[in-house]
Parts: sequence; C-alpha cells; structure tokens
Amino acid sequence: MVDLSVDFAGVSLRNPVLLASGTCNYGQELLQLTDFSRLGGLVTKTITPQSRGGNPPQRIIETAGGMLNAIGLQNPGLDDFIGEKWSFLAGLDTKVIVNIAGFSIGEFGLMASRLEALQGIAALEVNISCPNVEAGGDNFAARPETAAAVIKEVKRCSRLPVIAKLTPNVTDIAEIAQAVVEAGADAVSLIN
Repeated sequence: MVDLSVDFAGVSLRNPVLLASGTCNYGQELLQLTDFSRLGGLVTKTITPQSRGGNPPQRIIETAGGMLNAIGLQNPGLDDFIGEKWSFLAGLDTKVIVNIAGFSIGEFGLMASRLEALQGIAALEVNISCPNVEAGGDNFAARPETAAAVIKEVKRCSRLPVIAKLTPNVTDIAEIAQAVVEAGADAVSLIN
C-alpha cells in the first residue's frame, strides 16, 4: 500500500480525498454507500446560527456549460447541528470539517466559539461567500477587507484550523485569498 497521508492546514489526513461541503449533507445519507474510513475527511453541509429552509424549487438548473444552483443554505441551524448531527459525525472514522456561514461578522464568531467546545472537529471551513446582511447583502468574500474581518473574528474565537471558502464572483480572487491568509486562514477553498 502507498502512503497517501497528508498534512492539510495542520490537520493530518489519511489521504487527500475530502467529500466537499453540500455534496453529502451531514454524512448519514451516504452511510450505506461509503466507507468513511477510506476517506481523508468529510466537509459538512453549511450550518448557520438559525435553521434555514432554503430557496424554493427549482434550485438546480442544467446549462450547456454545467449547472447552476441556488440552494439557499438549507440547514438545521447550529443548535440542532450540535444536538442532533454532531454525535453521528463524531462517530465517523474520518476527519470532519464543519462548514459555517453567518450573515454578520459576529455570527461567524458566535458559531466558531460554540463549535470550539465540541470534541473531534478537525477544522472549520468558513463560508464567506454568503451575503453580509449588515452591508446590504454584499458578499463577505467580494472585498478583501470584509473577507479578512470574518477570518480574524473566527480565529479570535477558535483555535481550530480555518479554511476560508471563497467565491468565484470577484475580479481578483488572488487579492481575496491573500487577505484571508494574512488574516490567519490556514487554507483556502477555491471556489464555492
């Protein structure tokens, strides 16, 4: 057997294969289909402070160049994630990275501090490609200043490794990536 283990953002992974956020919900749906012990890890579907029903259908549309989706961050909310989802995820034989989103910088900090108390989270993937309600719906990852501010707040509230999940909807993604790394991000996820 070849050793495929890697160190990613300070997290030791069995191999570099991660199930991306949103593709497997919170893992339960794939339990009968996937041997989680063969994966490097799983990135959870995004969670927000409060539960969200998401956008009404039709959420996914096929195009000539691929597909477009607008799920709307449907999720059970932080309390239900901690109370109902985490016990299952913590029992998986793989690393679990929790994806978080907020609609203000303070919400990101709140989530990071609440999740800090759980045992077994490998890292936080910070979904800054969601709307900043305080700025009239502007995307946190659209400007280096707001992207960096979120990452600084998450790093202030948690010792977990932080992966900044960026958006493709910018003119210079390198500028945004550099800003989040300077703010303390341990890695970047390209692209939402």
